[in-house]
Amino acid sequence: MKVKPKIYQIPKFKFMKNRSISFFAILLGMVFSLACQNKKVDEEAPSKKPNIVFIYMDDLGYGDVSAYEAGTLQTPNMDKLANGGVKFTNGYASSATCTPSRYAILTGTYPWRNQDAKILPGTAPLLIDTAQLTLPKILQNQGYHTAVIGKWHLGLGNGSVDWNQQIKPGPNEVGFDFSHIMAATQDRVPTVYIENGQVVNLDPNDPIQVDYDQNFEGEPTAISNPELLTMKWHHGHNNSIVNGVPRIGFMKGGASAKWSDVDMADHFLAKAKEYVLEKAQSDSPFFLYYGLQQPHVPRTPHPRFEGKSGMGPRGDVILEADWVIGEFIKALEEAGILENTLIVFTSDNGPVLNDGYYDDAVEKLGDHTPAGPLRGGKYSLFEAGTRVPFVTYWKGKIQPGVSDALVTQIDLLASISALVGSEQSAPDSQNLLDTFLGKSEKGRDAFVLEATTKTALRQGDWIMIPPYPGPAVQNQVNIELGNSSDYQLYNLKEDLEQQNNLASSNPEKLQEMIRKYEEIRGSNGQIQQLELK
Repeated sequence: MKVKPKIYQIPKFKFMKNRSISFFAILLGMVFSLACQNKKVDEEAPSKKPNIVFIYMDDLGYGDVSAYEAGTLQTPNMDKLANGGVKFTNGYASSATCTPSRYAILTGTYPWRNQDAKILPGTAPLLIDTAQLTLPKILQNQGYHTAVIGKWHLGLGNGSVDWNQQIKPGPNEVGFDFSHIMAATQDRVPTVYIENGQVVNLDPNDPIQVDYDQNFEGEPTAISNPELLTMKWHHGHNNSIVNGVPRIGFMKGGASAKWSDVDMADHFLAKAKEYVLEKAQSDSPFFLYYGLQQPHVPRTPHPRFEGKSGMGPRGDVILEADWVIGEFIKALEEAGILENTLIVFTSDNGPVLNDGYYDDAVEKLGDHTPAGPLRGGKYSLFEAGTRVPFVTYWKGKIQPGVSDALVTQIDLLASISALVGSEQSAPDSQNLLDTFLGKSEKGRDAFVLEATTKTALRQGDWIMIPPYPGPAVQNQVNIELGNSSDYQLYNLKEDLEQQNNLASSNPEKLQEMIRKYEEIRGSNGQIQQLELK
């Protein structure tokens, strides 16, 4: 008998159940795999790099910003940045004068390493070597568009500039894609705007001539033609007259290119707004170095601000600058990019009242204290020379707070380099990114500050000032310079006003500070006496 093979059947229910389990397992696997892939993509995909803006004031003191609660002038828009970001109480410019500080903030290098880093005439050659690493170069390498608008004062050309031709090297040769600047300061010739190396609105039939040694034949000066002045000079500022204001240096020609002093703040603001609104439409981030001229002399507020402070032109131009900052922030908001913009707000050095013109800065000061509780001012080795308003603001990313961490403008290069994913840096610059972002209270241990080629050491709560020859007070500006025949040692935590010199009573600490100073600074090198022009 033929035997039929036995047929085994799988129960239908069991098969369907197993099939459902298998399908579910596959589905779970696909979801998990996709999730892992997405996580990997998210981890690998770079976040959008922030725009970066430096708002760099000129001669603004520690007490000039009302958020620092040291003066009586009210600055609501500066306060918006200070109270909405990290307000540093131990934030320093590198120098007590402008050119060295500007050199340091862009290069991350101590200015005393460059013997030419001092207050420059308008005809000085470019101070930054074109081969030198700069912050805008770092940012260019990371895909940033870079711009400088406002005050430059870092030299132009090679020492023999023809102002009627392309002027180079300049900002464009040290890392800036776009530049719209004044060459030096508002009180120095040439009194023209320069865009990407070309004088703006220059008439070729009226060429510009500039000289800092001698006048051009027939050209009026403050000495020869005082009747042409609308502003009286106090010291130094007695050469060529432009818009009724006597300047440092001599200039002839360029009538159509000369700026309007009272419109300068509006002019630079319009350029800055135009720039950010244009770049807001781009996929690439930008870096803007926005150099405001206030409250440097000559103080020429727009008529909208005349008399508004009750403190004379110096107070008026600070209010003007505060308004400018408010309008600029508004432009960032309207462009929808404020939340992706890191703003650094600070000043190139401390305050000065009479800095070459009679403008009621002293007479109308009232109860306002531009230096706050600090001793000295611009040009000084004392604290008010280099301790300045210093704020980092990034809406939604930086939590508001106050930091006592010791930070300097030199450190911005290394810190921002780290922020954008670069490994480039400069030896003197320290990466304090977490501190600038409000995530850490750790600052520098020490740094060497500078004032007109003289240097001192800040370390921890202490400052040591070596002996220097020269007058204790610069009488023309009525500021204590920090010069003394003896070492000076102050504990700033206990004696912020620097009234108690501890050099003789604490010799161990003094020697410790001297050793650290020499470790960083080496030899003092050649010291120059301050001479105001």
